[in-house]
Amino acid sequence: MTATVDEMRRVFGGFEGDRDNLPPFNEIYPNYKAPVLRRNGSGLKLEMMTWGFPGPQSAGGRPVTNVRNLSSPFWRSALTDSERRCLVPVTTFCEWTAEPDPVTKRKSKVWFGHADQPVFAFAGIWRPGEGGPFMSFLTCEANKTVGAIHPKAMPVMLDPHSFNRWLENDRENVCELAVPYADEGVMIVG
Repeated sequence: MTATVDEMRRVFGGFEGDRDNLPPFNEIYPNYKAPVLRRNGSGLKLEMMTWGFPGPQSAGGRPVTNVRNLSSPFWRSALTDSERRCLVPVTTFCEWTAEPDPVTKRKSKVWFGHADQPVFAFAGIWRPGEGGPFMSFLTCEANKTVGAIHPKAMPVMLDPHSFNRWLENDRENVCELAVPYADEGVMIVG
């Protein structure tokens, strides 16, 4: 996420914290902090959150970074409560190749961006926790562009006209947004 606060304001409108400096995040990994926009009254607030919900003890407490099973009791309260939904601003995202390179024997990173928007958003959820707030974002079946590299899944990308729907509507309505993004809207950037 390398967009400036000014670039974010052009996409998301004004938000609390829109005068703060925001360093570029060339790569964000699980357990790292990332900028997130969440509801604050009738507006939005920019807040740094750790990527990955603390996982259930039955799974060793390992952070859960992606929300795929929307009917899971683990996600139910965050998806049902509109105050717990958020927008995760993005400039590019990475998926690893499914198969290792035959020469290096290592999987490679492939970077994707939005074809028309330099800053876009993932559908995210957040929760307060010890040490600060945590966030994860929804994933869905991969579209053809992403699926050619990573066939398992892709992040749920939101169009600007879907931001308020994601943040405000009931659970059933917002879960309908968890679909692959149109192929023409996603491109490989590196």
